[in-house]
Amino acid sequence: MKKRHEQKLVIISIFLLIAFNLPLVLVADYRGQIGGMPVFYVYIFSVWALTSLFSFLIIKRYGE
Repeated sequence: MKKRHEQKLVIISIFLLIAFNLPLVLVADYRGQIGGMPVFYVYIFSVWALTSLFSFLIIKRYGE
């Protein structure tokens, strides 16, 4: 894997650190619901699913 593709994975890791930082998690922690699920769970699952998808695409496309 080339250096620039490794850098993409590092950027995704930094994004995860920021997205799961306590102040941002607390913003999503209120009693509202989206599609019958609490906003907190939707936020955590969405961030996790998107970063997993992007990581998979980078590794699948550029993995050697």
